Amino acid sequence: MTKMIGLTGGIASGKSTASRRFAELGVPIVDADALAREVVAPGSDGLAEIVSVFGPDVLDVDGALDRKKLGAIVFDDAELRRKLEHITHPRIAALSLERMARLATSGAPYGLYEAALLVEKGTHHAMNGLVVVAASPEVQLARVMARDGLDEAGARARLAAQMPLADKIAAATWVIWNDGDLDALRHRVDEVHHAILASVATT
Repeated sequence: MTKMIGLTGGIASGKSTASRRFAELGVPIVDADALAREVVAPGSDGLAEIVSVFGPDVLDVDGALDRKKLGAIVFDDAELRRKLEHITHPRIAALSLERMARLATSGAPYGLYEAALLVEKGTHHAMNGLVVVAASPEVQLARVMARDGLDEAGARARLAAQMPLADKIAAATWVIWNDGDLDALRHRVDEVHHAILASVATT
């Protein structure tokens, strides 16, 4: 039976880049963010419910969900954020379980469930281990500013809205520090990959 390992990280820590390296190493991955897009794809009941709650202005010119526009609406409003989560989270959870059940019989030594809120939701407790991709606060800040085109105050607000990275690290089985360049990250992912293979071989 394929073991399931969680993969998460702080904002702009490099989780997605680490995930791509694991995929290159042949590790099957269930990506919660990809599932989040799938459950609100054009024609889905998830998108229809979002439009009924938030209005048609959250759609782009092609009728797809404008995630940036919706994100701006819910970012500073906890009640609206709860309404959105009530629509999307059950659908993502159901699809995640379906995909992980399929992965469990794939024959791979282990698979990854990649999600930003693994620790926040307590989902990591159901996994066979947890990988956390981490970066120092100053590196995260610089990356958020560069990636999202934010000023320092806006970037700090994004960071402050996240669970403290130290809390995720405390829950981790393996930590991938990503303050360096791409080659350093790939090398560390390779190390963790081999550590996971050794771990699952003995359980």
